Amino acid sequence: MATAELPPPKTEEDELKGSEAPLLDHLIELRKRLIYSLAAVVVFFLGCFFFAKPIYDLLLLPYRWAAGSSQDVKLIFTAPQELFFTYMNVALFGALFLAFPIIAGQVYAFVAPGLYKRERRAFIPYLVATPLFFLLGSLLVYFAVAPMALHFFLGMQQTAAAPGDVQIEMQTRVSEYLGFIMTLIIAFGICFQLPVVLTLLARIELVNSKQLGKGRKYAIVGILAVAALLSPPDPISQIGLSIPMYVRYEFSIFAVKWVEKQRAAKEAAAAVKA
Repeated sequence: MATAELPPPKTEEDELKGSEAPLLDHLIELRKRLIYSLAAVVVFFLGCFFFAKPIYDLLLLPYRWAAGSSQDVKLIFTAPQELFFTYMNVALFGALFLAFPIIAGQVYAFVAPGLYKRERRAFIPYLVATPLFFLLGSLLVYFAVAPMALHFFLGMQQTAAAPGDVQIEMQTRVSEYLGFIMTLIIAFGICFQLPVVLTLLARIELVNSKQLGKGRKYAIVGILAVAALLSPPDPISQIGLSIPMYVRYEFSIFAVKWVEKQRAAKEAAAAVKA
């Protein structure tokens, strides 16, 4: 009795061929992912706008900590519509922050069919690490950098100690404070992605740990330049961004070494099987 021949096992090339689709199908899929992402942002925007005032009060806590309990926190707005648009910016910022996992999931769903199975498995940790590192950078701003910077600015006020002296008082506009705190959060969140970017480059063998180790002095110059570009123009914010970035750079070197050890172990196992 003749036995049926088993089909040959699928290779990685066969796996990709099974996921090929015409250009029009890719465009339709891209449109669907963009609609889902935009819908998530709109839904979170409406929710955040409803709670815009409590969210803004939460963002004001670093200001309260910097001012201390002995000083009342007072902000101003100089145009009738300024506070309204400030709350809209708060809602949009919160919507993008909350919708990021959904947007990242849609990006992964769009690119995953064009990846090998091993590449899909390698891509997932970066989807988890990206918002996690962004959150760590935001927490550093919220609890350390912003209070220190605001305390420094508040200390520059001048009181009229004697008749004829000029009193200088900091009166911050609501939109300017939001821009200040948002700039810091975005700058730290982006710069905290350094280990993610460098380990990803190490996986595709564009960088290695020896190059990163030898490039420390260039990295310091680049970190200072990025800190001056992204952070507000004050020394506290720039130093507060530069030091964590350099720590992340050193952490990235260890992460790249770990990637290289994994690659070497896989190559050794493949050589033994061959």
